[in-house]
Amino acid sequence: MSARPLRIVHSEAATSFGGQENRIFKEMVAMREQGHYLEAICQPDAQLVTRLREVGFVVHTLAMDGVVNIARGIFTIKRILQQGKFDVLNTHSRQDTIITAPAGRLAGTPLIVRTRHLSSKINSLLSYTWFPHRITTVSEFVRRQLLAKGVPPSHIETIYSPILLAPMPTSSTLRDELGLKDSDIVVGCVAVMRPKKGHDILLDAIAPLLKSRSNLHLVLVGAGSPTYERVVQRVAELGIASQTHLMGARRDVPNLLAGMDLFCLATQEEASGTVFVEAAAQELAVIGTNVGGVAEMLVDGVTGILVAKDDVIGFRQAIDRLIVDPELRCKLGRAGYARVRTESIFDTHTLSQNTERVYRRWLAELAPRVYA
Repeated sequence: MSARPLRIVHSEAATSFGGQENRIFKEMVAMREQGHYLEAICQPDAQLVTRLREVGFVVHTLAMDGVVNIARGIFTIKRILQQGKFDVLNTHSRQDTIITAPAGRLAGTPLIVRTRHLSSKINSLLSYTWFPHRITTVSEFVRRQLLAKGVPPSHIETIYSPILLAPMPTSSTLRDELGLKDSDIVVGCVAVMRPKKGHDILLDAIAPLLKSRSNLHLVLVGAGSPTYERVVQRVAELGIASQTHLMGARRDVPNLLAGMDLFCLATQEEASGTVFVEAAAQELAVIGTNVGGVAEMLVDGVTGILVAKDDVIGFRQAIDRLIVDPELRCKLGRAGYARVRTESIFDTHTLSQNTERVYRRWLAELAPRVYA
């Protein structure tokens, strides 16, 4: 790099570890590999704390819930920011933004960025335009939402969440773990078990297909209470327990994807949906819901099939079509593989380059004497 490395701190209030937290983790690792210095601010019981410390990051912890913690947190974080002399504070959730962004203003942090990871309705711009200076989004869909609320186009940039493009596994342990044959057809879904992920829609869609094909199996990877318990109950009610396999949370997702024939996620709300990209990177055809930024992750009719939201019949028909037409399934899978592996839209190097580019541009706009 010709310019000096940046000092960056990320804040996150969530304690679970889903797509948003995984994005933060991968972004911090990628930016460090580019030579920048990074730290994080999280709640004490956040899973992200353990993940980041395992790979050598400094993580500051403080409670962020409640009025008292908000007041205390602002002044605690102000000291952290001043002592760390950070160029950039990047916030990620509403709760941490209303604590860390005011602290950043008081500390004189040159650039405060809020990353929007959600596709839900935006009710207030408080944590997007009042406290932070600029906004990044994980999809153009989310960017358009903010533009519609009146945020200036120059204040928003889309930076897609990356996937780790490791070599394809030469084999998978999935079928051995489940006692499945090579001739069995495996439909898989990888997602944190939350209500909006559409597990019930997928179950209702695939149940008749499972009952009519003894060699068809559904694999669900992910955890999250109470949705997990409801999924178990619904599987029993539909009578498909013998062909439905719940794997829980796993860290070897590429290994599991490599053992599947088809990937499906009937999500009802999705800012981006990088899991579709992860599946495509393993040469899997994908079926998704045409909501949020999903259409930016897969190309309908080219790398997969898009189905309307909550369309159980449409999802069933799409799954059935790719089960009975293995040539089409393979064609879509190859196209997805080529798009992800050769176009470099979703890799960590592209993420770090784009992030540094927008950080430096905004820093030059906000503090030209120092960064221009």
